[in-house]
Amino acid sequence: TTFSTEKQEVDEAEVLVHRIPVSTTNKQRFIWTQEILGKFQPDWISMQFVPYSYNVKGLPFWLPSFIKKLKGNHKLHIMFHELWIGMDDNPTFKSKLIGFLQKKIVLKIIKAKSKTIINTQTDLYQFKINALGYNAEILPLFSNITKNSQLQVKSMPSEFELNFCIFGNIHYGAPVEKFIEDLNQFLLESNDKRVLKFIFIGNSGVAIEEWKKVLLAKTINFEITGFATDKKIGVFFSNCHYGISTTPYILNQKSGSLMAMFDYHLPVLCVARNWTVEGFNQRIFLNLVNYENKEIINEFINRKFIVSEEHNLNFVALK
Repeated sequence: TTFSTEKQEVDEAEVLVHRIPVSTTNKQRFIWTQEILGKFQPDWISMQFVPYSYNVKGLPFWLPSFIKKLKGNHKLHIMFHELWIGMDDNPTFKSKLIGFLQKKIVLKIIKAKSKTIINTQTDLYQFKINALGYNAEILPLFSNITKNSQLQVKSMPSEFELNFCIFGNIHYGAPVEKFIEDLNQFLLESNDKRVLKFIFIGNSGVAIEEWKKVLLAKTINFEITGFATDKKIGVFFSNCHYGISTTPYILNQKSGSLMAMFDYHLPVLCVARNWTVEGFNQRIFLNLVNYENKEIINEFINRKFIVSEEHNLNFVALK
């Protein structure tokens, strides 16, 4: 509720943090921000942009002029985690209208300072920013959990179970029933005697109900862990053969949960609603397969994880 300055610890390193309450007026927010910049004299400001974090309706009209007025010798870096809604092929009128306004705000933010460095983490968003006439480079995400290299996880996936994990918030609209039917059929035809089990790790959200309904109807085992520490998550991952992502295929590069599963060398199957954007063709991912039918499951189960440095924290930091 009040402006505060505190030291927070991140991986045993102290970080000085200035916190401005969400209820602060934009005028006062600017005064405090300018004071901080005046004392600290940063070389760079790195802005992490998600429209709904700056305004509850996703329309931070105040932000472009706020950035433009900030005084100092700093350079500006913007990481676009999200851009605007309504860019898919079948948006609602409301999404299209809000998206139109959000696009205007994004354009004004980019123009606020000269020689701004622009990053985003998805090929789709790079495609959209480039279409506005600006150069955006891909900066990949890394895992959103800390992997303890000293942790010796002795557990291994059971030879009697075929374990799938879903980590973090579950997106709506996945073809859950069709997927489970195809998976069961694949096991039957391939004479795989292992028993299916699904592990839901973390805070899954309301969309877990659809998964629970189908799994209960098919008498398939599942476990819901709720919130878990990084150490516990590592153990759960080590007990699984595969991961599942419910994020639409072309948006998976923005999923820290997916990167966490990759960190534990889990091949991941994307079981999500169909979400496409006109004129954009997604490149094929190394360890992520987009579920469509039983044949895809056959290809997925028989594939090995390909080790890559792309989402390694050191690699991203150097980039």
